[in-house]
Amino acid sequence: MNQDNLPDTRRPASRFPIIRQVQARAIRGWLRAGWRDCRAGGLASLFYGACFAAAGWLMQEVFAQAYALFAGLTTGFLLLGPFLALGLYDLSRRMELDEPPQLLPTLAAWRPNLANVGLFAALLAVVLLVWARASIVVFALFFAGGLPSFADVVRTVLTLEQADFALVYFAVGGFFATFVFAISVIALPLMLDRKTDAITAAIASLVACGRNPGPMLLWAACIVFLVVIGFTTFFFGLIITMPLVGHATWHAYRDLVDQDDHRHETDAR
Repeated sequence: MNQDNLPDTRRPASRFPIIRQVQARAIRGWLRAGWRDCRAGGLASLFYGACFAAAGWLMQEVFAQAYALFAGLTTGFLLLGPFLALGLYDLSRRMELDEPPQLLPTLAAWRPNLANVGLFAALLAVVLLVWARASIVVFALFFAGGLPSFADVVRTVLTLEQADFALVYFAVGGFFATFVFAISVIALPLMLDRKTDAITAAIASLVACGRNPGPMLLWAACIVFLVVIGFTTFFFGLIITMPLVGHATWHAYRDLVDQDDHRHETDAR
């Protein structure tokens, strides 16, 4: 058979997904569905939550005498959250397909789309490093009272004891967090589900935020609230709150991206 007559078995590049508009009340449904997945996922879900908590404890121990750097890395830890939650997305996807909630298969969820997941993770890592450096500068210029403890940092930020420091810290950190949220809110679920490339996935996330500014802002606030619960309980709360956020994010992706369009595309192949 001539080489030109061989069937083309390569998968065509995925089309840009159709982004839906959602109402703010959809967030309640995402959280309910996320909680159901947490309960159904059992130990597998808790494993990922424990990983988040363990990372927090480890950073607190390693940077016990460098809280300016620790604060930046702790916040940066949240910037990498979408990547760390990839196993939770895969767990929700598998349960959606009526597969048993087993941990082991989800540990390699990144492998089918390794190049694009790796590229996206590298982008988040760069943002993390820039924010860690910016955090040191903010502490050096605005934090008064010498070397702070972890409790001092939490109290200062939450009580606005040093208003100028808290204002600058929130502004700079908020810029980085907003950027990461905007490019990642559905990016990794999309790469996991459709093997989409990193650039398309990031742009789709930006479009989702642009088409749903109110609901996305409220969803971001819910994530921040759940993360704050985890941090103010000295990371123990992350064992529950991070799986909840991860599973709920999968259901947010399902609502925001038109699934019928993907099914029609798959049937046409």
